[in-house]
Amino acid sequence: MEGSKVSKNSYVRIGIRPTIDGRKNGVRESLEEQTMNMAKSVAKFLSDSITYSDGKPVECIVTDSCIGGVKEASEAAEKFKLNNVGLSITVTPCWCYGSETMDMDSRIPQAVWGFNGTERPGAVYLAAVLAAYAQKGIPAFGIYGQHVQDSSDTTIPQDVKDKLLQFTKAGLAVASIKGKSYLSMGSVSMGIAGSIVDAAFFQDYLGMRNEYIDMSEFIRRIDKEIYDKDEYRRALSWVKENCQEGPDNNPKDVQLTREQKDKDWETIVKMTLIGRDLMVGNQKLHALGFGEEALGHNAILSGFQGQRQWTDHFPNGDFMETILNSSFDWNGKRAPYLIATENDSLNGVSMLLGNLLTNTAQIFSDVRTYWSPESVKRVTGYDLEGYGKKGIIHLINSGSAALDGTGREMRENKPVIKPYWEITDDEVSACLKATRFRTANLGYFRGGGFSTQFLTRGGMPLTMIRLNIVKGVGPVLQLAEGHSVELPKEVHDKIDDRTDPTWPTTWFAPIITGKGAFKDVYSVMNNWGANHGAISYGHIGAELITLASMLRIPVNMHNVSEERIFRPKVWNSFGTENLEQADYAACRTFGALYS
Repeated sequence: MEGSKVSKNSYVRIGIRPTIDGRKNGVRESLEEQTMNMAKSVAKFLSDSITYSDGKPVECIVTDSCIGGVKEASEAAEKFKLNNVGLSITVTPCWCYGSETMDMDSRIPQAVWGFNGTERPGAVYLAAVLAAYAQKGIPAFGIYGQHVQDSSDTTIPQDVKDKLLQFTKAGLAVASIKGKSYLSMGSVSMGIAGSIVDAAFFQDYLGMRNEYIDMSEFIRRIDKEIYDKDEYRRALSWVKENCQEGPDNNPKDVQLTREQKDKDWETIVKMTLIGRDLMVGNQKLHALGFGEEALGHNAILSGFQGQRQWTDHFPNGDFMETILNSSFDWNGKRAPYLIATENDSLNGVSMLLGNLLTNTAQIFSDVRTYWSPESVKRVTGYDLEGYGKKGIIHLINSGSAALDGTGREMRENKPVIKPYWEITDDEVSACLKATRFRTANLGYFRGGGFSTQFLTRGGMPLTMIRLNIVKGVGPVLQLAEGHSVELPKEVHDKIDDRTDPTWPTTWFAPIITGKGAFKDVYSVMNNWGANHGAISYGHIGAELITLASMLRIPVNMHNVSEERIFRPKVWNSFGTENLEQADYAACRTFGALYS
C-alpha cells in the first residue's frame, strides 16, 4: 500500500501576514493591492517549492485582509489558530505600525520580509518591527532583498527566495515535531549516553512527549499474534523473494542451522510489523480484538534498545531498523518510520531533523574510524584521491542504515537519496540487489538474526549530524558537510575486513576549511561528540543551523560558510564577530522554546 503517515487534518500550514500602513483616506488604499499581491506571491512560491512528507505541496493561509492595526492582527491570529498554522511570515512593501501589527505568538517561528523599494519605507518597518520582536523576547528572522526593486515589481528576488525557503523548511520541521512522541522501546543499551532518554529535553526543546515500553511487549505480541497475519504472510513472501542472504562468517561449529535461520526470519519480520504498529498504530488490529494496541503511541521517532537484554536471547533488531528506516517495504514506497539503533534517542533526533528538512531516509551509523591517507597507503598500497584524498571516516553500524543509503537511486545519472514519491520500482529493486542480509555475528548477537550489508556509492553530497547533551549547557548540535567516497573494491575489502564485513559501510570525507574542528579530517573525527552520527543526503548544514536557532540549540561545530548562515536578527545583538559564541549566548538568553 503506497502512502505516508500524514493525514490531511494534521498538515501544518504556513501563515502569511500582509501588513500595511493603517492610515486611510489615501495612504492605505494606495497600498492594498500591492501588499496583498506580495503575500499571495509568497504563498504561491512556497507551495510550488516545498512539499510535505507525503509529496503534497505545502499549504499557506493568507489573512483575510491586510493588517493595519491590532484589531486585524488579532483576527489574523485567530484564523491561524483555527487552521493549524505552525509558522508565520509577515510581508510588507511599506511602513506599518510595528508593535500593533506584529504576530505575538512566541511559540512559533516568525519571519518578516520588508520589500527593498524606494517608493515606500518597507525596510524602515522591517527594522522597527524586528526591534520590537527583540525587545519583547520573540526571536524573529529578518528578510531584506539585496537590490532595490520598483514598486510595480511583483517578482521575488533570488536572495529573498533562498531565505524564505530556509526559514520555511526549518519552521515546518519545528511545527511538525511539536506534540508528537518519542517511543523508547526498552531502556539503556550498553551504557550509551544517548539512550538515557532525557524527557526534559524532549519536552522543553522539541515540544514532544516520551512514551515507553519494555521489549517484552514484542514477545507478548508475537506469542498472542497481535499483528496483521495477512500482511505478515505477504511480508515474509516479499522478504524471501527480495532479501538476499550473504555468507555466514561465524565459525562452522557455532553456525545456526537452516531451520533456525528460517525461524529467525519469521521472528524479525513479525518484529518489523510490531515495531511500526507500536509507533503509529494499525487499525486492522481492532478487528482482532486489540483496540488499545491499534492506537499506537503517536511516535514520529522511536528507538530499540536491543543490546544486550534482547539480543543475548532473541534475533537482533537490525532488519527491523533497516526496513522501517527505508523508503519502501512489502507495501510499496512510503515515508520512512524513523527508529534509532540501541535506543540512541539523541541520534534519533539527529535523524529526525535531517528527515524533516529533506523528506528522505537517513543513515544511522557508528562514526567508527579515521583513515589517514598514510594509513590507507600502508595497509592497502592505495593513494586516496578525489573527495577522499585528505582522509576518510569509516561510517559503519549493524543497524538502521536505510537501504536508500546504497546510493542506487539516481538523478541525472548521479547517485542520490530521493523522497519516496520520486523513487522508481527499478530503484527499489536496485537497492535490494545491492544489499546482503548477513547472519548476525553470534559473538555480538547471541540470539541470532540478520545484519544489513551494503556499500554506499561515492560522490553523494552528505551531511553528518549529531545532537549531544552537555551538563550545564544543555543540548548542542554539530554537523559536517561532505561527500561519500568510493574506493576500489580490493581497497574497500581489505579495510572493511578489519572490522565487521557483515555491516553496511559509508566512506565519508568531510569538507575541510583549514581551521578549528575542520582543520583536517582527523580534527573532524577528534571533535565529534559521540559514537554515533546521522547521515542525511545533501548539504543541509545551513538549514540545520536555522532550525537549531529556532529550537534555541547552539551549534558547536560546523563547516557552513558564513554567508549561508541565517538566524534570527536579534542574534546580532550578542556579537557579530564570533558567531559561535553569539549563538551560545542567544540560546542561553532566550531559553528552550517550550520551557
